[in-house]
Amino acid sequence: MPWSWRYEDADGQPAQGPAETFGTQADAESWIGQTWRELAAAGVASVELLEDDRSEYRMSLLPAAQ
Repeated sequence: MPWSWRYEDADGQPAQGPAETFGTQADAESWIGQTWRELAAAGVASVELLEDDRSEYRMSLLPAAQ
């Protein structure tokens, strides 16, 4: 099953991002670990990891509240 990321802006609306697919969850997580700063700079506030259409988890790309 392919893994991919769904991107959302700060309002929870779909945001533009690369249409990458990965063979494993580890590959998808490694990729987001390398690119999250660029995505955040482009306006992506959160991402959701998908296996096909099933949501594995969501994660914010915004700095933690102080």
